[in-house]
Amino acid sequence: MNKFQQNSPFRIRLVLIEGFAMMSFSSIVEPLRAANLLSKDTMFEIICHSLSGNYVSSSFGAMIPSTPLDPKSVDCDLALIIAGGDPFAVENPSLFAWLRLLNRRNIQIGGISGGPVIMAKAGLMSERRMTVHWEHGPALKELFPELLIEPSLYVVDRNRVTCAGGTAPMDYAHLLITELYRSEFARLVSDWFMHTEIRKSEGVQRSGLIDRYGTRCRLVLEAIEAMEAHIADPLPLLKLAGRVGVSNRQLSRQFTKEIGQPIMDFYRNLRLDIAVNLLQSSSLKLTDVAIATGFADLAHFSKSWKARWGISPSQSIRNKSLSQLKLIS
Repeated sequence: MNKFQQNSPFRIRLVLIEGFAMMSFSSIVEPLRAANLLSKDTMFEIICHSLSGNYVSSSFGAMIPSTPLDPKSVDCDLALIIAGGDPFAVENPSLFAWLRLLNRRNIQIGGISGGPVIMAKAGLMSERRMTVHWEHGPALKELFPELLIEPSLYVVDRNRVTCAGGTAPMDYAHLLITELYRSEFARLVSDWFMHTEIRKSEGVQRSGLIDRYGTRCRLVLEAIEAMEAHIADPLPLLKLAGRVGVSNRQLSRQFTKEIGQPIMDFYRNLRLDIAVNLLQSSSLKLTDVAIATGFADLAHFSKSWKARWGISPSQSIRNKSLSQLKLIS
């Protein structure tokens, strides 16, 4: 079991804030450790950092070995901030500068539990969909009213990952392993922890997809989950098929049979549904909504919108008819 899509270890730097939630830490670390164990290879390389010292204390006092964060080091594929307690109290210019440096290098940045609060304070969540632990949601919205906060388990928006904490990181880890090493291996890791009911990012159990789309076909359900995790950066059909382990033709045929419309038409309509929600719940400009939902430009977005609903997005806004649009879900 050593022939995977990822040719070298996926490098993750975990920045643990004093008093970080131990459940959140375990829920992200343990699936990745199990992936290494089951593959008999180092698929994930994890380094724990603290803001100072060689140990950092968790929510119940366990001391986790760590190395002080080097504000100049950018040697990673993903940086995750894990925080609990009062993340609003974190004022660390070096940490904020490091996160901004990663952003300039286009390295994926994420936060777990209270970690998204720190990302917002560093100025990294403007015009990005995000989530945060429900305990911090109201205060974060009051502090940054422009943020696009969703009550989800996790949200992936381009090179940002935000996760609500608790056991939700296990669901995100399943997605991460799937994207790097295919769904079959991700299911093997989840089964290792008897985590057989993988929740999609919006927090609905797998049965929710069955109820919404009327299919129990694994290929179709996994393809839809992949689409929902890639709204701002849509996957081409080749990658969708690769994610579920079949050919383009087989996935297209099965999807049309089960859902009743071509797979890429469904994907485009799913992104348009998200656009409607963003226009109803935020003050984003049309151009920003187009980018956030994976359209190349405003012209492409408007053309797709009008082809579906027979009216332009700007006309929909002027007519105050957004709530009357028929969505697929």
